[in-house]
Amino acid sequence: MKRNLVVTAAAALVAVALLGVGGYVYFFSNLRSSRPSLSLSASPTASPAAALTGLAGTWTVTTGSQARYRVKELFVGETAKHDAVAQTSNVTGSLMVAGDATGYQAIGITVTADLTSLHSTDQVAGRNVSQRDGLVSRQLDVQQFPNAKFTATSASVPATITSAQVDVTVPGQLTIHGVTKNVTAPAKAQVVGNRIETAGSVAINMTDYGV
Repeated sequence: MKRNLVVTAAAALVAVALLGVGGYVYFFSNLRSSRPSLSLSASPTASPAAALTGLAGTWTVTTGSQARYRVKELFVGETAKHDAVAQTSNVTGSLMVAGDATGYQAIGITVTADLTSLHSTDQVAGRNVSQRDGLVSRQLDVQQFPNAKFTATSASVPATITSAQVDVTVPGQLTIHGVTKNVTAPAKAQVVGNRIETAGSVAINMTDYGV
């Protein structure tokens, strides 16, 4: 039986933080704002079904998942950096959960984000931030490398996830622009109703990925 896994990306077993994407500078004056980092939903409510039957089985990434990047951007004539933020809701993936109420193991973790659908969500007064999206798409060469992918062999999950938010550390591999690097994603997870929510992030330098 397949179950629902929600991956949020401020968040995510794949949080794509493009720290080195830079390369574009334009004039700026007046107001600017960036959306806050994504996180888990409000206080978890343990699923009665999960408490009775456990979490073992196949979990599939479902509606509501997001992947997001956040990059520091410095405008001409300014000294304070701006957080440029873009996101996509086209996220797929799955994992298997083994174990019982004494502790769980997530195995075969795969999360893929569609980079062709990334769109800026921050605001800069007097500027069309969507112009940035074209530049980022070209630098990431999304026509040839349309996806960012995070994979991990396994991760330990505390049994208390059925009743409370837990911290999880997930060592794995992140592939962007055809380059794969080892990364470690700190994440939080919780059971809400009939789904597991997970939120994590990875800070990277895009020059390491040939961008």
